[in-house]
Amino acid sequence: MPQSWSPSSWRSRPIVQVPDFPDNDALNAVEAQLATYPPLVFAGECRELERRLAAVVDGEAFLLQGGDCAESFEEHGPNNIRDFFRVFLQMAVVMTHQAQMPIVKVGRIAGQFAKPRSSNIETVDGVSLPSYRGDIINGADFTERSRLPDPERQIMAYRQSAATLNFVRALATGGYASLGNVHKWMLDFVEETPQWREVARRIEDAIFFMRACGIDPEHHPELRATEFFTSHEALLLGFEQALTRQDSTQNDTPYVGTSGHLLWIGDRTRQPDYAHVEFARGILNPIGLKCGPSLANDDLVKLAAILNPDNRKGRLTLICRFGADKVGDHLPRLVETVKREGLNVVWSCDPMHGNTVTVNTMKTRPFDRIIAEIETFFAVHRDMGTYAGGIHLEMTGKNVTECTGGLFEVKAEDLHERYDTLCDPRLNARQALDVAFRVAELLKLQRTRRGKTVMAAE
Repeated sequence: MPQSWSPSSWRSRPIVQVPDFPDNDALNAVEAQLATYPPLVFAGECRELERRLAAVVDGEAFLLQGGDCAESFEEHGPNNIRDFFRVFLQMAVVMTHQAQMPIVKVGRIAGQFAKPRSSNIETVDGVSLPSYRGDIINGADFTERSRLPDPERQIMAYRQSAATLNFVRALATGGYASLGNVHKWMLDFVEETPQWREVARRIEDAIFFMRACGIDPEHHPELRATEFFTSHEALLLGFEQALTRQDSTQNDTPYVGTSGHLLWIGDRTRQPDYAHVEFARGILNPIGLKCGPSLANDDLVKLAAILNPDNRKGRLTLICRFGADKVGDHLPRLVETVKREGLNVVWSCDPMHGNTVTVNTMKTRPFDRIIAEIETFFAVHRDMGTYAGGIHLEMTGKNVTECTGGLFEVKAEDLHERYDTLCDPRLNARQALDVAFRVAELLKLQRTRRGKTVMAAE
């Protein structure tokens, strides 16, 4: 890391997607207060995640990343967190069984509050107000008071993140995540989806076999707990800087962003010489980089050199978000660039952001387009001899009606029934599980092909 970097060096760079806080003194006071708070995550956990992602780079694991589009202060509660976590675990178990490899579980949770926007201003019925940028910045209600950026919201975001992390860690290690529980939760879903019953039956057979061998998921420590990491977009850099700390366990005292385990840079903030890239290059956390159609090959090489100068495995995850109609045009050129440069990256597919359409004035994402982008993502990697290493979803554990289609079809006329998102449409619990089963089949095929390739090489 160049010596010129510091947690505040981003402030000397151009920056985009920042709110216009009306009182800088109040903002500075909040950031100073946050800097005295305990870290939310620890350097050792971030290093462990990098090791897990290094296995993904080598084709020995798969990344499942998902969660809310934008976390809400109002919806914060144990039921919402538990329901998301339960669906997420079911998805991971299905993928683990079919891929026969570890699934690295990373939630968009406990910090995903800030959102980039395409416009600074929103106009409704001739009235223009600042755009909603997430609960950490302003409110969703279309009133002048609600839309005024308020730095005190950062304190609330920190406290909610801490409470969420505490609850998730309890769920992950206290027996709730037992393999036996996860399989029981899945039964209702597969009863209604005959095409996935056979997969569930094979998982059940594996559990019965383990019990016959004396390994009971209810009593075996490794099967009663799970490893779970958090992530969010590092958008509000004053908040991120306030929670950046030196790792006292290392002699070279590197810095870690303690707001989450994995932090990503969005498609709108990945300019190589701008503030968000400058901040991310100096922290030891694994870094995600959103890659849209406008990302040029040369810029990807430049960004990789800045964010991962040592080319460490597990440090950099490329989160591709092209759209079903564009992924076939853009992903191959980026894959070829990465291969030519010998870059160590995790390739992950975000099939959500490039497939947003408007139906009856409501934003939605057609399920068929989401699946089409995932399938093309895997096909490109198959054809180019590279590894499709992850998936990145906006999803919820609730029965919302925000994305159209799926096995339990949500129709355009159903969108208004339970359209709860504050920003972008999310997969509901059934749709998310349906995606998991489909991805699991693709993972099984990928594992089979890779195994044959290895055998042929030997």
